[in-house]
Amino acid sequence: MPNHALSRRTFLQTLGAGATLPWLSDSLFAGQPARRPRVAVIYTVNFFRSHAFNFLENCLRPLLFNGRLIEPPIEVASLYADQIADDGDITHDTAHRFNVPYCTRIADALTLGTGSLAVDGVLLIGEHGNYPDNALGQREYPRKRFFDEIVAVMRRSNRFVPIFNDKHLSFRWDWAKEMYDTAQRHHIPFMAGSSVPLAQRRPELEIPPGSMFEEAISIHGGGFESYDFHGLEVLQSMVEARRGGEAGIASVEFLEGDALFRAADQGRWSRRLADAALRLEFGDNIPDLRQPINGQSTHGILISYRDGLKASVLRVGRSSSRWLFACKLAGEATPHATAFYNGPWGNRNLFMALTHAIQQFVFRRESPYPVERTLLTTGALEAAVRSKADRRRELTPYLSIAYQPFNLQPYREMGTSWQVLRAGTPETRDIRELPIQR
Repeated sequence: MPNHALSRRTFLQTLGAGATLPWLSDSLFAGQPARRPRVAVIYTVNFFRSHAFNFLENCLRPLLFNGRLIEPPIEVASLYADQIADDGDITHDTAHRFNVPYCTRIADALTLGTGSLAVDGVLLIGEHGNYPDNALGQREYPRKRFFDEIVAVMRRSNRFVPIFNDKHLSFRWDWAKEMYDTAQRHHIPFMAGSSVPLAQRRPELEIPPGSMFEEAISIHGGGFESYDFHGLEVLQSMVEARRGGEAGIASVEFLEGDALFRAADQGRWSRRLADAALRLEFGDNIPDLRQPINGQSTHGILISYRDGLKASVLRVGRSSSRWLFACKLAGEATPHATAFYNGPWGNRNLFMALTHAIQQFVFRRESPYPVERTLLTTGALEAAVRSKADRRRELTPYLSIAYQPFNLQPYREMGTSWQVLRAGTPETRDIRELPIQR
């Protein structure tokens, strides 16, 4: 397969006349191995700002991470699209522009005409596209089907390579657990989850490992289930640092309307913590959560952990850029709070840090954080969906998932990139363009 890396000359020609890169180091283009690990990108559909687009733009040309352009240590070897959108699809255009084979079968994308596994990693992106919603309000994305087809090729080839799964593992807990167990059984390096936990924290907040949490809350402004997942991942990425590590979740309950605020009055979730988080965005003009905000009512997911920690995820208003967190640590009177900043172009910018982490995962064959985090949040999300439908608290003995956290800081955006990609910078639409000021 040809090496599709941009040379320095091609890279600068792509930027066009007038581009200035005082922060671009020659060392970023030196010392590349003779052959970078090849990755098959398996996705549902690809259009501007879809998840597939956001990942591919950071894999097919240098990405911006903590203020530096970084040449990807991996090579995109093939594309598979489960669907071609009727309007705005760029799968064929991307394949042509970057000379990457487009395949109509997952097996072909992994074998590249050789009859056996011919790639060194797989990106599984099961988000967006024309898929049905089930009776519980979940979009039935084909992540489990993709995973099974990917692993089938590995089994036939008797070779197992890293797999990254975008977002939660499946809309069904039993399928998610099967995916995890399969990866464990075959020693497949497995990574999954949300892009938000790697975002810059404003103000900077570092919870010392081994801290004792009394309560925690995460707040988002997105849709039911799809954004509740991100809220759970933000929460989990912070509270997993508590003393003893993660021990699992005992119960989950979805509440809305008066029931949600009765639970607050009963001390089951803290209005004080919610206000501490919301104050980062609204100042002293915190909205009345009992009233619809931007046409969207507040709902909550109440979580009881097996070690006694209580936590909650709130959906407040309508804003895809609302990612807030607050917690109360034992022995401290004042809550800690931070906002996860997604960048000048919104959630599209979150994929820069996440893609960097995925590339390191494939290159090193080791996940930067435990996949058990996303197994746990997948189960908690499914329990919340069932709690909403059944109108009762869901006991979750099957979520006795224990793990120790890793240090995320080397993979987090610390804010330097927003000194390069500043607020007001026009958003690029061509996948070949880099996100810089001209």
